[in-house]
Amino acid sequence: MARTRVRFASLLALSAALALVTGCAEGDGTASKDDAPAHEGGKPVVVVTTTWEGAFAKAAGARDVKVIVPQSVHHAPDYDPKPSDLAAVGKADFVLYAPFEPYAAKIKEAAGSKAKLVEVNLDNDSDKVRAEVARLGQLFGTGAAAAQWTTSFDAEYAKLSKDVQGAWPGGQSPAVVSQVFTTWSAKLAGATPVGTYGPEAVTPAQLAELSGKKPALVLDNAHMSTGTVLPDSGAKQVEIVNYPGEDLDLLPVFRNAAAGLKKAMGGS
Repeated sequence: MARTRVRFASLLALSAALALVTGCAEGDGTASKDDAPAHEGGKPVVVVTTTWEGAFAKAAGARDVKVIVPQSVHHAPDYDPKPSDLAAVGKADFVLYAPFEPYAAKIKEAAGSKAKLVEVNLDNDSDKVRAEVARLGQLFGTGAAAAQWTTSFDAEYAKLSKDVQGAWPGGQSPAVVSQVFTTWSAKLAGATPVGTYGPEAVTPAQLAELSGKKPALVLDNAHMSTGTVLPDSGAKQVEIVNYPGEDLDLLPVFRNAAAGLKKAMGGS
């Protein structure tokens, strides 16, 4: 994803379009009421680049969340912002983005937004999820909601992990090779990591090395898949999805990963 180039040539023109949408308050040097960020019941207005950041924001207690990149865009950095995106940013209190989405800062700059730009550590590792949700909750002023979500997450995660580990073949932790952005699912399964690959395609030398470790499973990244990673190795490949759906619910990501892992291990 990080290697994908993003086209910014139209952003300056889009900023002009934003002025037509939101209006300017330069005539008398005073800001109009519409220039201030909108709030829903005192909650912050949060604009996020993708559903992944959106799920973190929702878990942290945000209720007014606008997602910029449609789910139909397989690689988020490919997206070209539209005037409506800039208009949304112009009314936001916070704009959440990931380091591999370089257009986020450009969107804010072109829109002239006073929103706080927040870099999110997009990793579904359970410890990192807890840390990011707590941090965002503190930032949004929704710490109580974030803590409540984390309690439900901990209970669900423990249940899923126990269920997957109950499907270990022969009661033994399986050896796995993971794409660098799916290592969190190996942790969920209690699997034994023997190697990682990516985000670049696997080289012949890596293929030989990873196959030689005789993994039982390959945990591939569904968003960056290049096909069968270790052909002829005998390993079962599981496609792991990182991005939540339009409902911005992070828990189904873990449920789906657990179901896929359990099935690959021979469980029902």
